[in-house]
Amino acid sequence: MLLVLCVDLDDDLGRKTPVGSPVIGEEPVREAAVALATADPEDSDVNVLFKGLHIADQIDDETVEVAAVTGTDGSDVAANREVGEEVDTVLASLSTSEEVRALVVTDGAQDESVIPVIRSRVTVDGVRRVVVRQAQDLESMYYTIKQVLNDPETRGTLLVPIGILLMMYPLSVLASYFELPGLVLGTTSALLGLYLLSRGLGLSESIDRWAEQARRGLYAGRATLITYLVASVLLVIGGVSGVEQLESVESARPATLGAVEVAAALVYGAIQWFAAAGLTTSLGQITDEYLADRLRWRYLNAPFYVLSIAVVLHAVGAYVLGVADMSYLAAALTGGTLLGIASTLTFAIAESRFPRDAEVAS
Repeated sequence: MLLVLCVDLDDDLGRKTPVGSPVIGEEPVREAAVALATADPEDSDVNVLFKGLHIADQIDDETVEVAAVTGTDGSDVAANREVGEEVDTVLASLSTSEEVRALVVTDGAQDESVIPVIRSRVTVDGVRRVVVRQAQDLESMYYTIKQVLNDPETRGTLLVPIGILLMMYPLSVLASYFELPGLVLGTTSALLGLYLLSRGLGLSESIDRWAEQARRGLYAGRATLITYLVASVLLVIGGVSGVEQLESVESARPATLGAVEVAAALVYGAIQWFAAAGLTTSLGQITDEYLADRLRWRYLNAPFYVLSIAVVLHAVGAYVLGVADMSYLAAALTGGTLLGIASTLTFAIAESRFPRDAEVAS
């Protein structure tokens, strides 16, 4: 006995019509096909049902039964399990002593993923794939592309390098306009290098997490977004200022500078900008904590610690370069230490005296 088994893995029949599954028998399958064609004439599963009926009409040398089984919309594992259970129901309904063989009719590669499940229950003689003549293999290609795009790992590995390479033409046009012939190769190689470096170091998840945090902060009105941006600019300015200070010291001294003097010159020229960046970020963080009702007194130590460290490093750098004397160094070290200790004690006492003011959230 041959069982013509029409497979609808994503349950279009159940979702678009009131017909229950499995559907067993030639006339019930025909009625189900008409109902699905009426509900959605463009659904490819309509062709599957009519193809199963057509195959059954052509076979006259043995007993033939037609049935339609469906899966479920969503997980492929759940859909395969549902199809397996419905195949068991179909086989149990067949009243025959003959060996049952199945001819599976599908509409593409996605539905054919259930073939091993069917084969585990009944001998499969063959598989007939039904697609529109004007679009041969179109659904299989669509399914393959869809699977690639749905897989984050494959998508990131395949599409990003292709996208970077496709940017070469617009970049070359832009480079020719500005008369910069090396821009295309340099930019493309830099982008590919950054991409491969991020993939090799596993930075993609961290970058995605930072981007998501930035997006949430933007919509939540977080002050740190602005302060971090300003701090980044201040750090760049500080780096440039430190290098300029180093060049100034080198030009003023004929002898080669030692490692300690180089470090002192860089710190002396950049520390005020770095301190401004630290103050900006700490004040932004304090603002966000206050707005979120999570502020504690001890958080207010951050700006004073930044000032203390900046005073100490500035004095040490000035002393090493000979700009300041020992008395200035001693005064700065003492002042920076006292500032840090004073802020720590002040806010510790405030936190112990006024805990509710600082721990509203708790």
